Amino acid sequence: MEKVFVAQQVANKLIATEHAVDGALAEAAELMSAMIAARKDVNASLVFADDCQVKLMDALKALSEARTAMVGVHHELYEAKLRLGIRTKMGLEDKKIDNGEGVTLRQAV
Repeated sequence: MEKVFVAQQVANKLIATEHAVDGALAEAAELMSAMIAARKDVNASLVFADDCQVKLMDALKALSEARTAMVGVHHELYEAKLRLGIRTKMGLEDKKIDNGEGVTLRQAV
């Protein structure tokens, strides 16, 4: 298989992983918000389930660190692509899709 196609397969997995980490981070942040709102809704004390909130903050921190690590992976793979002599543009590009609503979609190139 040609190097460019192998590199594109890796780029597609990288992008999917980046999106998964971002999605997990967003979901965890929404969970924190829902937990705080729920505590208020039931008139629970500020200390109620505090240990649970601390654990979720630990998870948010870990997800944030994972996101930073994925940014590093992205940069390293870009450099590896150049060392392999692959000069084509790879990754995601914004592409306008004419669906009558002007929606911008991201497409692997």
